[in-house]
Amino acid sequence: MSRRKRDDGYEHGYRKRRRVVSEQAEIEDRLESLIIRVGDKTSSSLESNLEGLASVLEADMNTYKSKILRILSECPIQMPEKCTIYSTLVGLLNAKNYNFGGEFVEQIVRNLKEAIREGQWESARLIVRFISDMVNCHIVSASSLLQLYDSFIDAAMEQGVPQVRRDWYMYALLTALPWVGRELFEKKENDLERIMAAMEGYLRRRNTAHVAALRVWNCDTPHPQEEYLECLWAQVRKLRTDEWQERHIYRPYLAFDSILSEALQHNLPVILPPPHTASTQYPLPWVVFRMFDYTDCPEAGPLLPGTHSVERYLIEEHLHQIVTRHHNERKELATQLLAFPQRNKIPLEYMIVEVLFSELFHMPSPRYLEISYGCTLIELCKLQPSTMPQVLAQATELLYERIDTMNATCFDRFVSWFSYHLSNFQFRWSWDDWQNCLSLEKDHPKAKFVSEVFGKCLRLSYFKRVNEMVPECYSPLLPPKPEPYFKYQVEGGSGLPGATQVQALTELLRKKPTPEEVLELIQQLPNPLKDDDGDMEPSHNPLAIEVFVQTLLHLGSKSFTHTFAGLAKYHSVFKNICENEEAQICMLRQVYELWQHHPQFLGVVVDKMLKTQIVECCAVANWIFSRDMAPEFTRSYIWEILHLTIRKMNKHVVRLEKEVADARAKLRAAPSDSESSDDDPNREAGEKRRRTSSNKDTPKDGEEQPTEEMVERMEERLEAAQSDQKNLFLIVFQRFIMILSEHVVRCDTDGKDFNTFWYQWTVGRLQQVFMAHHEQVEKYSQTLETLLFTHDLDGNILDTFRQFQALRS
Repeated sequence: MSRRKRDDGYEHGYRKRRRVVSEQAEIEDRLESLIIRVGDKTSSSLESNLEGLASVLEADMNTYKSKILRILSECPIQMPEKCTIYSTLVGLLNAKNYNFGGEFVEQIVRNLKEAIREGQWESARLIVRFISDMVNCHIVSASSLLQLYDSFIDAAMEQGVPQVRRDWYMYALLTALPWVGRELFEKKENDLERIMAAMEGYLRRRNTAHVAALRVWNCDTPHPQEEYLECLWAQVRKLRTDEWQERHIYRPYLAFDSILSEALQHNLPVILPPPHTASTQYPLPWVVFRMFDYTDCPEAGPLLPGTHSVERYLIEEHLHQIVTRHHNERKELATQLLAFPQRNKIPLEYMIVEVLFSELFHMPSPRYLEISYGCTLIELCKLQPSTMPQVLAQATELLYERIDTMNATCFDRFVSWFSYHLSNFQFRWSWDDWQNCLSLEKDHPKAKFVSEVFGKCLRLSYFKRVNEMVPECYSPLLPPKPEPYFKYQVEGGSGLPGATQVQALTELLRKKPTPEEVLELIQQLPNPLKDDDGDMEPSHNPLAIEVFVQTLLHLGSKSFTHTFAGLAKYHSVFKNICENEEAQICMLRQVYELWQHHPQFLGVVVDKMLKTQIVECCAVANWIFSRDMAPEFTRSYIWEILHLTIRKMNKHVVRLEKEVADARAKLRAAPSDSESSDDDPNREAGEKRRRTSSNKDTPKDGEEQPTEEMVERMEERLEAAQSDQKNLFLIVFQRFIMILSEHVVRCDTDGKDFNTFWYQWTVGRLQQVFMAHHEQVEKYSQTLETLLFTHDLDGNILDTFRQFQALRS
């Protein structure tokens, strides 16, 4: 009986403790939900909700203080659009409990230091903005905030560090001033003017050579394309002339001024920015995208804020934050964008379209997948069918009219978006309005755009549909029927060299022979490179490559699956007849000749050959820049192939770097021989170190423990891959320099203007390679400057390299 009573008592105590824990978790979840949802639409006013929530949190402060501190310090970062709501809530809590206010200030300062140390630059900027807004709620003293600003200005003035680091500290201050500028103007006007003067001095001295590489358009007509700091500085100066009065930020703390003004304020501790390290990555600069002004909006509707009004910046930043929060859910994103607060005071549809296109055209790369912006615009058209399609059509017309000065990267994105958008709306468009492109030369941007759009639409539809969707007058710009061109089957093909062997090989392949049987047949072909003397053995047999590649790929042309099966089965044959780069380039010529009318199939086949290592990356680069591809040089698919080749090499290097790093970590975590010895007195310590080592550093069951020799071999493979990567970039940039220099010299000799459409496209593609792969190219910047981009190079070509160098300077 006594034992049963003890068991019953234990079970009763266990259930009681479990119930208490469950109740605590439930209360914590309720508090978190209340804090997160404050400011959402309810039947009660925001002021009453804030008062009620402050009372609830005050009552639970002793028990759940750490939880409340953590949530309140994270919410302004996760939901920056509610910044002023949370500063008001913290202000009310500070008025009730001064000690809590002090602990919150310590917590938010710790978060700021950690964010800067970890390189979480956007979080750090939002924390600076929130701390600034806390001055309005009498939580933080204005004098201590100015000390924080002074430390950031000192960091911006620091010498011997990258400009991108100094720019971030200046940007963090400028974005905070609209929130606290009025308060500082009223209480610390002289200090505020001193800070403004320091900012102006910095902005006047900074280098802006990078701007040209980041602009969507290379001219400022009709809208200036301003660098982000310069534009924001102009907006803040305009705000200063308006005595720091803005009309967008909702400030709920004004309703509690009598309560908050009585609260005691806290001083921020000294915050010193950490020193710069070589491994630290800072945000890249950008250029502010402008597509509309007030004249583009309906006269009867609300006015679009001016380019240099701070309201324009605040609204755009809010829209960008909505994109950040909901970019994975296109329907929710579209709903939230259209539910923008104060939407009746601005031409919302125009600002949404401009913001989404600014994200799509962001240089050097968009924040999210390009297709996500297209999906969002389609959802917006569905949700707002009365206005959004018209605004989007107007935007498309504006982009088309300005396409002459659009950079090559944004040109490609515009083509991809427009063709995708058309495919979702039955390819309907007012093509008659664009007929002026038919009278332009083929390399003119407008004619090129329409031609590339037709090519992309073909990938999203079928040949007959694309031909039916446009007027007949557009036929010169329509792509040819996407089918293989097998020259041995056309008229006169039977008389070509190797035609007999092609027929024999075709019959043999239909019988599904072994690779050895196929190799035996093609090795019987004569080598046209072999001279009569026979003194030197040719590096490859072009006739054998031509016969084998064209025949095999033609037989597999029914589908990608058939082609891939042929490449896989006769992989050894490819490797045997294409042992060197010249042979691989010859093979790529044959692939192009067969699939010249089907660029998508050509790109897929080249990609597969790279994956299976039938061809090397350097061979693809040299083939693209060869004279055989000159007629295709300005077509977009060629550059798709080049970029997928470079990305393939980059991913290979990154993978090897990770493998080496992981192996090194496992090797360090593994016990030494002495630790594994039974007689070693330090064996116990070694066992302890092994137990406490990280799971990711210790090999899993069945994994081989790396040895020093294995790691050295892995490092050798990594060095070889890095050497191949550097060689690939050297080949690409050397080829660019050669063809551009030859063009300039030829034009000078003939007395012609070198700045042709071909030249502009080629320089644009050079710039595109720099921008798209800037992280990898930067590793070899010094080598490129020493070997290729020397001072004696043509200034127009050299400027592109200098713009790239200035990107991270």
